Amino acid sequence: MCTCAGTVKATISKPVAPIAPESEAALDSPQDSSPQGPQPDLPAVVEEAPREPILTLPAALTAYILLLAVIHLRVLLPPELENWTIDVFGFIPKRYDSSLLNLEIPGGAGAKVWTFVTYSLLHANLTHLGFNVLWLLPFGSALARRFGTVRFFIFMAVTAAAGALAHLITHEHAVAPMIGASASVSGAMAAAIRFAFVRGSFLSFSRSDADTAAKVPALPLSRALRDGRVVGFLSVWFGVNIIFGVGAIGVDSETTSVAWQAHIGGFFAGLLLFALFDPVPRVRSDAADASSQDISNRI
Repeated sequence: MCTCAGTVKATISKPVAPIAPESEAALDSPQDSSPQGPQPDLPAVVEEAPREPILTLPAALTAYILLLAVIHLRVLLPPELENWTIDVFGFIPKRYDSSLLNLEIPGGAGAKVWTFVTYSLLHANLTHLGFNVLWLLPFGSALARRFGTVRFFIFMAVTAAAGALAHLITHEHAVAPMIGASASVSGAMAAAIRFAFVRGSFLSFSRSDADTAAKVPALPLSRALRDGRVVGFLSVWFGVNIIFGVGAIGVDSETTSVAWQAHIGGFFAGLLLFALFDPVPRVRSDAADASSQDISNRI
């Protein structure tokens, strides 16, 4: 979630190893030519299958989460300095109001540029940070494996900027800084559903290994929007964000509110711009499969 923090009211933008079969080496060995007699019982040889970690994170996502964690150490700074970092790197719509000539906001002209992205690296507290990381783990993992490090980081920056723009349009005169990675997380979720339900992908019924699942050909947007599970996901996602936003449910109801417009801005950016970042070749629309069973001849 993203939050606007500081001394003023804040806005939060939240948006297993099987046992290997017993070795059959004894059955395949040649018969002993020695006289028949009682043979000692030999222990069966059991080969242990390699164990896969319960959760493996790609390097790009691991680096992103570590970056968020290191930056969050700013909460250990003295209050005056911590508030300064929020004012300089948080997204403040009032910063772009040219009619307020006498209002001085730390950061100067440069902050009008970098805060479109840097706000997404700041979080109000551990709950705020943990909530965003929790949602990023499944969707961000698949996206990072698919895009690679450079594309992944650029994509997260672009969706953050889209969320900031949506917040600016809807909160033109707001003074409260907006912080939080939720617009980027929302963009990652939107991009991931472009291929999440394709056969073999990470949310399909016939899931492949993590790397293969992340690189199945994506559906064209028009085709994805006709898949019932994609539509269901979109309905739940928008419903939750509207409930949280309109109901002003935040991490801390006394000091924060949900910047749900930023979530939606990041989400639409991820959904629509996915094809510009996707390195995996597409399949023909009539050959794409949006479910665990072939539905190509029904469309």
